[in-house]
Amino acid sequence: MTLRTRVTEMLGIEHPIVMGGMGSGATSPRLVSAVGEAGGLGVLGVSRHRPERVKALADEIRAAGDRPFGLNLLLFLSTDENIEAVLAQRPAVFSSAWAWPDQDLKAVFDRAHDAGALVMHQVASEAEASQAAAAGADLVVAQGSEGGGHVGTVGTLVLVPMVVRAVEPIPVLAAGGIATGAQIAATLLLGADGVLMGTRFLATEEAPWPPSFKQAILASNGHDTQLTEIPDIARATVWPGAFDRARRNRLIEEWAGRENELRRNRSRVAEAMARATREDDASYGELNFGQAAGLIDAVEPCSELVPRLSKEAEDLLAAAVSRPRVT
Repeated sequence: MTLRTRVTEMLGIEHPIVMGGMGSGATSPRLVSAVGEAGGLGVLGVSRHRPERVKALADEIRAAGDRPFGLNLLLFLSTDENIEAVLAQRPAVFSSAWAWPDQDLKAVFDRAHDAGALVMHQVASEAEASQAAAAGADLVVAQGSEGGGHVGTVGTLVLVPMVVRAVEPIPVLAAGGIATGAQIAATLLLGADGVLMGTRFLATEEAPWPPSFKQAILASNGHDTQLTEIPDIARATVWPGAFDRARRNRLIEEWAGRENELRRNRSRVAEAMARATREDDASYGELNFGQAAGLIDAVEPCSELVPRLSKEAEDLLAAAVSRPRVT
């Protein structure tokens, strides 16, 4: 028996588990394909890529198999050319997040639908969820502040039922701080139809992160991340109302409280961050992972991880239903 929800039916997948469309070297066609082959949906972040690069990445995913996949854009960074480049590849899912408040979501979503894609949009508030629903999103991701990378201010346990209420009957994926089957079961009881995970997939054999970066996840106690602007300042990127959750390491500690000085040294620090990734140096790398790292203690292949988490959730839900009631 498998865990079937509206999301598995909509996306044509076996398990209600989606990999977030991460960027900055955190994901790859190999990882996207592995998630798909395991029965979930892999999503590749392609923001800032040229059209020819988007095509090459999509071709690489398709060469590995025929599973559905998604391509993700950060809308505040995306031009018409970026959107067209994604839609030209005919992904099963057009995934988006972090629009400017005045961006016309409906125009973007209509283009995606015209290209034959389902639209999955990530939100960090009830108001953003209502806006996405009104614009025609097929699937809404409610991302809580426990997540890694760029997040809002409301936790997953509160945000998910708020978003479910706001967008019903549109299915919702829960995201932010999720790494176990028990958490997947809990989000389904909150009204979600599945989960989107990022940090958990960074600690897989197929993830392209350097070994020391993955080891930092395994070593995390869940309390060693913080909301910061330091990586964004170094990259000269202004996000629309989001902070970056990252692990406290030498990079964060060196520049915390010295943000103005960092702005004057931005290029040098950005190059040091890139060098840390190349040289497998987690002490100065951009470690954008979330609080769920405290629940991860092994690097696994996706072929084992995805069905295991789904089975754990299914078993817990079945046990809860069969448990005798106290009267």
